[in-house]
Amino acid sequence: MYRVYGDLLSGNCYKIKLLLEFLAVEHEWQHVDILAKETHSEEFLAKNANGKIPLLQINEQEFLAESNAILNYLADGTDWLPGSRLARARVLQWQFFEQYSHEPYIAVARYINKYLGLPPDRLNEYQSKQAGGHKALQVMEKQLQETDFLIGSQPTIADISLYGYTHVAHEGGFELAEYPAVHNWLAQFAEIPGYIPMTAESN
Repeated sequence: MYRVYGDLLSGNCYKIKLLLEFLAVEHEWQHVDILAKETHSEEFLAKNANGKIPLLQINEQEFLAESNAILNYLADGTDWLPGSRLARARVLQWQFFEQYSHEPYIAVARYINKYLGLPPDRLNEYQSKQAGGHKALQVMEKQLQETDFLIGSQPTIADISLYGYTHVAHEGGFELAEYPAVHNWLAQFAEIPGYIPMTAESN
């Protein structure tokens, strides 16, 4: 059975939980408190030298880090990862976009506001993330005006990757009312069988 080390209030960890639920894959969830620096313990660093979550334990010896790598591993051979060469590349395109053009703005602004309480010494950094976050949302809006999901008519792990932090973007100061296509996509995504909301509780 898979074991996942993570925090469900983290968008990167929530992505993994979503896919496991969509696939109805039995697993064990091990909560890790990043604010208590549990990822810095010797025990955790022995599993992932980078000291980050999520972390997938495949067996006694094998561990896999990085949320999008984990999604690709778990989705292989399922409808969540297309079989064609170009479609798979488009999934990766959106996942790279998420890590480089979306998460560094939306997720970081959310962290500063939600987890740190928007302290005065981080206010300038928080404000500096707004333009980049809106640019990412505009890119998504343009695509979702043309297709129901990010690479076509069916959801893939590309959608899971972007859903994680987009659906809580308001917690980082990004109002989604001006992005109707993104708003509709979020609503459609939440109707997928097996969907669970982001909560602090898990099995």
